[in-house]
Amino acid sequence: MKDTFALPQGPYLLSHSVGRPLTTAQHAFNEAFFAPWQQGQQEPWSQWLQAIEQFTQALARLFNSSAGQFCPQVNLSSALTKLLMAHPRLTRGGCKVLLSEQDFPSMGFVLQKALPEDCQLRFIPAHEDVSDAQVWQHYLDTEVDLVFVSQVYSNSGQQAPVAHICEYAKKRGVLSLIDVAQGAGVIPLNLTAVAPDFMIGSSVKWLCGGPGAAYLWVNEQQLAHCQPKDVGWFSHSNPFEFDIHHFDYHPSALRFWGGTPNIAPYVLAAHSISWFNGYGIDKVRNHNLAMQQLLWSHLQQWIVSPKEPEKRSGTLIVHGGRHQQALLAELNKACISVDERRLGIRISPHIYNDEQDIAALLSVANRVLGD
Repeated sequence: MKDTFALPQGPYLLSHSVGRPLTTAQHAFNEAFFAPWQQGQQEPWSQWLQAIEQFTQALARLFNSSAGQFCPQVNLSSALTKLLMAHPRLTRGGCKVLLSEQDFPSMGFVLQKALPEDCQLRFIPAHEDVSDAQVWQHYLDTEVDLVFVSQVYSNSGQQAPVAHICEYAKKRGVLSLIDVAQGAGVIPLNLTAVAPDFMIGSSVKWLCGGPGAAYLWVNEQQLAHCQPKDVGWFSHSNPFEFDIHHFDYHPSALRFWGGTPNIAPYVLAAHSISWFNGYGIDKVRNHNLAMQQLLWSHLQQWIVSPKEPEKRSGTLIVHGGRHQQALLAELNKACISVDERRLGIRISPHIYNDEQDIAALLSVANRVLGD
């Protein structure tokens, strides 16, 4: 796959941050975005809006759902803000939301500011094992209105048992929201089977679709309850009605869309997601686990992320103890792209990484840490 993606010098193992673009991405972007703009005799909106449809259709195939349940968003924070202000259960006083201290801080910021002032945030402490279904059951009581679940926790390399959590939440009468930012493209998710109430995600990481192409998914059973406040003409059931005195919500998740949309990010993302749909996310995951296993076989004593594949994300976390900074420096010197968070060095093998990439990393690690 190295010829299929635009790769830098040296092994690139940062797909948990930004995935590498397809080599065909620039041509596809020019054809779908610039060509209608540069060469067309009329305004290009009809062609541009087709690209948005291709984006939602690609997402529908990726997550086994319908395109009408997806709405493009500029980022996850905006998507979450719109949702919190739209659902009656989340706009009433005293509502309670459960999340983990391991969640991405931006999500916590939104929950603090977008919910009514008297709402309560309940946190699963950071030391708890969020890959354990029993932990979620312990904290998820009937007083909770919404449980916010990250499919993958980027700093710990843990994967949450989202199917179990959603099933348990439904039995307890609790709304469920899944954040798939760190899992989309490497951890398969069947929305029809898991059936959360809401999902938010992006395309910049494992889907290799670049920034700005986020999305909100709404369960059909919740759609009619949602009345977004942040709207625009593309939130209208008929955007081209042009009657300033009349507004009617779009019947699909596009009611969350808003004003004149950005186009470019969705053109890039639609091309990339379509490629991954053709290749198969199961294959991506199998390859990811195979590369991880090579690391496990040599670095087991230094790995602090879960060992069980079903609890493991696409990222391994390695901590070299007193050699940590030396290891990070030597990997950087060898042009091996990784990064570091509080728990250790994050290593994310994607479909464009191979055994030679892993061997290069292990060569450095063994030299610094000892065989």
